[in-house]
Amino acid sequence: MINWEKVNSDVMKWLREAGKDIVNSFSETLQIQTKSDRNDLVTNIDKQTEMFFIDKIRNTYPEHHILGEEGYGETLHNTDGVIWIIDPIDGTVNFVHQQRNFSISIGIYENGVGRLGYIYDVVHNELYHAIAGEGAYFNGKKLPMLEEPEVSDSIVGINATWLISNRHVPVENLHKLVRDVRSTRSLGSAALEMAYIATGRFDAYIAMRLSPWDFAAGKILVEELGGSLTTVKGEPLNILKGSTVFVSKPGLHHKILEGYLIKEKEED
Repeated sequence: MINWEKVNSDVMKWLREAGKDIVNSFSETLQIQTKSDRNDLVTNIDKQTEMFFIDKIRNTYPEHHILGEEGYGETLHNTDGVIWIIDPIDGTVNFVHQQRNFSISIGIYENGVGRLGYIYDVVHNELYHAIAGEGAYFNGKKLPMLEEPEVSDSIVGINATWLISNRHVPVENLHKLVRDVRSTRSLGSAALEMAYIATGRFDAYIAMRLSPWDFAAGKILVEELGGSLTTVKGEPLNILKGSTVFVSKPGLHHKILEGYLIKEKEED
């Protein structure tokens, strides 16, 4: 029997420790490498932070599995058992260029079901976390259930890149959505954009390419508050595979999905 209260206490402690180490690294010269392309960055701090968590988990919960962005975890083919899905620094470009607007993101799943989710904005000392069945919290204060906004009143997170070209949604549909909502934002950290939905700073978030470590924690957080996460086609997310992601408050999810994302391109 897993003592989730202990797991939660351990993660809270480890997040604070890792956050202090990251902030202390700001005065150091970063070792920066590229991965899939020149904009997909990884630093020595990303790697060190992931190894910090992996060491803690393996020493404390050796029977648990780990999926990490930087590849120090395992290659998993099913969701059996307890899986920690870790993004040591979500928003590495922001970390490198701004030293802000990034987060540590950890989602913990048991047999494919989300149990605990954490998104920690270390610079602003803002910790968002959720315990399945018990609620979601912002710096220890319980968050209210999300309410349905109108499309016209909504703030939507979307990267401008997807408004130029993508293979999933006609750009004309996205252009119409941008015109119809109150405003759009792009933070450069998927985890933070989902956390902002939980706290009401955003109403929806759309991405055409995310990995499990980008959305694992946010999925638990937003769903605990009544929000929805699917692909941009309305399909369930797979926590072991990358995909498009559409996150929103309740009610709004259906309106944007049916009205813009899976709506056929309108002919002139």
